[in-house]
Amino acid sequence: MLPAYVPNPIAALCGGGTPIDGGKMYKDGRRFFGDGKTWRGLFAGIMAGIAIGALQIWAYGAYDLSMLPKQTLLSVALLSVGALLGDLAKSFFKRRLGKERGAKWPIADQYDLVAGAFLLLLVFNPAWLFSEVTLPAFICILILTPLLHRITNIIGYALKVKEVPW
Repeated sequence: MLPAYVPNPIAALCGGGTPIDGGKMYKDGRRFFGDGKTWRGLFAGIMAGIAIGALQIWAYGAYDLSMLPKQTLLSVALLSVGALLGDLAKSFFKRRLGKERGAKWPIADQYDLVAGAFLLLLVFNPAWLFSEVTLPAFICILILTPLLHRITNIIGYALKVKEVPW
């Protein structure tokens, strides 16, 4: 899951600049995504996810890591892009509910990246998803994701990358 876990914090760290929605409003009068979702953050996050995935592919071949899922360039790209698309979708719905940037939205805040990544895998690479993400692995993902989310948000807040520690 590293190619899915890495993009969000890197997008926050490297973000800024032109918002993805260009400042445009949805028909409800609210922004599509808001200022926190930028092109620079999106591309930096995706590239970071792909880079960590390429490192995993190399390490899998160089060392005996057969106990881990065997990544492919396609799985790495789908995990990275899917994680950030999941985050964008969550932001869209968050705005529709009238929640401001940084407002808490339990469960959605933690699992948006997993849902986005798995949805893209399901559509474009279901064979990899069902062969490599076993039930025990899926359970670990469900348990570890909120813990990692909390830890990275606290670190981001301490580094002044995030405005709130959640």
